[in-house]
Amino acid sequence: MSFKVLKDSIDGKLDVSSLLIDYNGFIPVPQIITEPALGNIGLLLTPVFIKPNKYKTEGENIPPDITAGFIGYTANKSWGIGGMRIASLPKLHLKYRVAAAYGNANLDFYRTLPQVGEEAFSFNFKSTVLYGSILRQIGKTELYMGLEYMYLNNNIDPNFNFENRPDDILEKDLKSQLGSLGLQAEFDKRNSIFTPDTGWLANIEYLVNSSWTGSDYEFQNLNIFLTKYFQFTPKWVSGFRYQSTFQFGDAPFYSKPSIQARGVPMARYQGDETYMLETEQRYDITPRWSAIGFVGASKAPSEQISFKNAETIYNYGTGFRYLIARKFKLRTGVDLAWSNHDFGWYIVFGSAWNIRS
Repeated sequence: MSFKVLKDSIDGKLDVSSLLIDYNGFIPVPQIITEPALGNIGLLLTPVFIKPNKYKTEGENIPPDITAGFIGYTANKSWGIGGMRIASLPKLHLKYRVAAAYGNANLDFYRTLPQVGEEAFSFNFKSTVLYGSILRQIGKTELYMGLEYMYLNNNIDPNFNFENRPDDILEKDLKSQLGSLGLQAEFDKRNSIFTPDTGWLANIEYLVNSSWTGSDYEFQNLNIFLTKYFQFTPKWVSGFRYQSTFQFGDAPFYSKPSIQARGVPMARYQGDETYMLETEQRYDITPRWSAIGFVGASKAPSEQISFKNAETIYNYGTGFRYLIARKFKLRTGVDLAWSNHDFGWYIVFGSAWNIRS
């Protein structure tokens, strides 16, 4: 295999489409971890194998099969290892996801205390996660419906005097497990699962945690995720994202819904509900290189704080993309993001919206 396999057959630029399709290759993604909640810096090694699905039907857009592993370490001594597979079985009208991971993470959770204001509480999480979902196509539409299940086992050590903890952090949370069984519906009309130019994606999940699902807690989550992409001109792609979570019941502190947006540390803003609205604009300067700009607003109200009184969290930023695999419409790049109180930078593989709660 020569270096020609890393060049596109049309423009001669760097491109890994042929490597993935013809040589069973993979993209070695040495991602820098830039999440503020994990110390702002770290390294994640992620070999990503992407293969076109062998089953082809004229007029149907069948997503490629994706297999990936990862191992990572960050500046605050967090580390993790795991793998995942996303694939479809078109003859059976099915698509599925499976994943497994183990992590040892140091995370801060924030609470606003009387006469003190916002204060961070640090924990060490030793977590095992198993996930699986299977969805079936409804008729000849792009609508898929099915089941999903996630198992999470946590052993948590507080890095502070636990007697001084907030009231909503309970002793039983320190050694606990969740078993989330859910119904999922997904409608996907994007022209690429990686970096779409047109189309929209709607995903709705209703998840139950109970003793009969293998959970130590009794609560439910309703998750709504919507994205829409327009192409106003051949070079200008406009995207919009809406995401909400509604939680009912008594969940552990670490499973409370939180705002997940670029520039916002994980778990800093938690509530019983979350509302997130964001737009991203992409302009293709050349067929390979693009400029990105985005802005969003979010809220996380709770029983104690109404939607009106909940702090509005803004995030905004800019970045760039490079078309690394033309045949898959896969772009990668870097984003710089700011929010009310924080800054973060992110290496993006595909779309920043592909990673969601």
